[in-house]
Amino acid sequence: MFFLFKYHKKLIIFILFIILSACQLQDPNKTHGIVFLENRAKKLIINTSNKNDVVKVIGLPQIKSEIDNNTWMYLERTLTKGKFHKLGKHVLKDNNVLVLSFNKYGILEFKEFLNKEDINKIKFSEKTTENDLNRKSFVQSFLESVKQKMYSNRKR
Repeated sequence: MFFLFKYHKKLIIFILFIILSACQLQDPNKTHGIVFLENRAKKLIINTSNKNDVVKVIGLPQIKSEIDNNTWMYLERTLTKGKFHKLGKHVLKDNNVLVLSFNKYGILEFKEFLNKEDINKIKFSEKTTENDLNRKSFVQSFLESVKQKMYSNRKR
């Protein structure tokens, strides 16, 4: 018993040291896509690099153009934990997109790197297209309205 009182300050300091040494000082990041996309994009040279060079440096594309397969897109998205005023919710730290376009011989002819601020400046069309496949038939919409009326008249 006397042993604990004699060394209790040193024991508490030792326990605190063990607990605090396991804490991380780095931000907890969740990365989706290609890590360090901007650094890898700098290695690609227009009119010199070809598709094989791009695959060696970055890897296979995440998105290929459906029309001609000569436009490749790579994505990088990094989420981190928010500070105290965000209550630990995920905050978007990086949102980068690399767009590469090749000519018919497979040589890189266009390279564009977009970061989070550039993507926010892009204007999207407000028009919507209607899908005829999802439109309900007359019978289906009639039955749904009958069902709705039937359930609304029920006594609770």
